[in-house]
Amino acid sequence: MPEKLGRRDLNRALLARQLLLRRHRMGVLETVEHLVGMQAQAPNPPYLGLWTRLEEFDFDEPGRLLHEREIVRMVLMRGTLHLVSARDALALRPLTQVVLDKYLRGPSGRDLKDVDLDAVREAVRELLGAGPLSDKEVRTALAERFPEHDAERLNWAARCMLPLVQVPPRGVWGSSGLARHTTLDVWLGKQFGEPDVDAVVRRYLAAFGPATVRDAQHWSGLTGLDEVFARLRPELFTFEDENGRVLYDLPDAPRPDAGTPAPVRFIPDFDNLTLSHADRARIVSEEHRKRLFTVNGIIRAAVLVDGFVQGMWKAEVKWGAATLRIEEFEPIPAAAREELTAEGLRLLAAAYPKASDREIVFTR
Repeated sequence: MPEKLGRRDLNRALLARQLLLRRHRMGVLETVEHLVGMQAQAPNPPYLGLWTRLEEFDFDEPGRLLHEREIVRMVLMRGTLHLVSARDALALRPLTQVVLDKYLRGPSGRDLKDVDLDAVREAVRELLGAGPLSDKEVRTALAERFPEHDAERLNWAARCMLPLVQVPPRGVWGSSGLARHTTLDVWLGKQFGEPDVDAVVRRYLAAFGPATVRDAQHWSGLTGLDEVFARLRPELFTFEDENGRVLYDLPDAPRPDAGTPAPVRFIPDFDNLTLSHADRARIVSEEHRKRLFTVNGIIRAAVLVDGFVQGMWKAEVKWGAATLRIEEFEPIPAAAREELTAEGLRLLAAAYPKASDREIVFTR
């Protein structure tokens, strides 16, 4: 019989692989690759996610790597924007194209059935080959070339069909401005590698396991991974969760004892920690998940106490003063409140060093 892993076993394994049981001495590029990318719908959350995982994190380093084209921001897993290394972008983008193809073939693309999508794709590829453009600039050009169609819908279709990358200063801490895009191959001057779904599944397990096939499909947006896991089965360990579901894992991946202490942590909005399993009980209860995940797709920043989501948080700067507000989902013990206060003040000092005052506020 396979060994059973309880909720706390899975929690500690996930925290260890997500670099959250202790801070690590790793560079940004190494960390982003270990995590198989970081969810990046908003520009700032990946910076906060790196700060909470790393020792001596420099908020300027990701921006430097973006400018040097060592890391990029682009749509990948689940059809969502991620911060990934250039190497991973070239490896992952061919695999995740099927996710975007489904959008085009589904209800969202129904009004495009009479459009010559090949012509649209090549027109936008040509436009972006001359330099990065904003969505507005692309729409204006499409309206001129295809006046019989809705330029906004054509632009959406092109974003599904082409491997677009957001270029800096978008995504650089402290910067602002319109998102501008070009194609990944033009930006990097490199061609895509051969898709290797087996390697991606192994890396998913290294960063998020032990996990079910359904978990891996939820993280990636891919389907049909049963065949991949069956192919990899001889090299994997198998376990069962409390509900009898089969969990797969790499033999040498960390699986700490369920009693391993877990420090308090501030997890940013959209972090893959809370997004990358079909069954999220290992990190957040269903009751708390409903408060963390909004109906319009926003995933709020989470507070971890003893390894599990116990609240959410938000930092803001007004009149030069920085405040971090913690909304408790249930009463947080006094010792953990002290830890959160100290950790929160460190976060504010690192993220907003020019703030004249810093404060941690708890609410219910």
